[in-house]
Amino acid sequence: MKTLKIHLIRHGVTDANYKGQYIGSRTDLPLSPEGLNELRLMKSDIAYPEIERLYSSPLLRAKQSGAVLYPDVPMFLVENLKEYDFGEFEGKTAQELDLNPDFKAWAAGKLSAPKGGEDNSDFIKRLCVGLNEIVVDMLNNDIENAGVIMHGGAIMMLLSACAVPQRRSVEWNCDAGQGYSLLVTPSLYHKSGIVEVYGII
Repeated sequence: MKTLKIHLIRHGVTDANYKGQYIGSRTDLPLSPEGLNELRLMKSDIAYPEIERLYSSPLLRAKQSGAVLYPDVPMFLVENLKEYDFGEFEGKTAQELDLNPDFKAWAAGKLSAPKGGEDNSDFIKRLCVGLNEIVVDMLNNDIENAGVIMHGGAIMMLLSACAVPQRRSVEWNCDAGQGYSLLVTPSLYHKSGIVEVYGII
C-alpha cells in the first residue's frame, strides 16, 4: 500500500475567536468578514498543498474555510471532526469563567468534562474515529493526498493522541489557516494508529 499524505488545516477566524470565547460544537458560527479576507490573503501568499480530496468538519466555519482554500476540490463532511462540546463554558471567555471552580479544575486537567459537555477522552476517541474514516475512504478510493479542515482544539488533541514526534496537546497549537502535514503508512497505522508529522503549513 502507498503512503498517504493528509494535511490538517485550522479553519479561519470567527468573531468569537477575536473575543476569546469558547466556541465548540454547539455554536455554528460563520467566519467573520476579517477572517474570510485573511484566508483569501493567505491563499495568495502560502503554497497550500495540492490535494485530490477535501474532508471537513460539518460546522460552517470549517466548510467556509475549505471553500476558500480549495474551491475546486470535492468536499466530504466528517461528523466526528466537530470541535469539542464545551458544555456550560460555551460562549464564555476565560475571564468570565475565572471564578468558576469547575473551569479552574478543567483547565488544570483535574476535571475531564465541563458540566453538560464532552469528556476529554471521548473527544479524543471521536477524533481518532474521524481520522480512521478518512484513511479508510482514501484507501478505498485510491486517494493519496488529502486536506482536512478542522478546529484548533481538535488538531491539538488528535495529534497529541496519535502523532510522532510525541508532544503535549498545547505544543500542536497552530494559527487560523495553518496546520500540519502527516504521513500515514497504512501497515503502521492499522497496527498502532500512529501517524507521522512531516511538515508545517
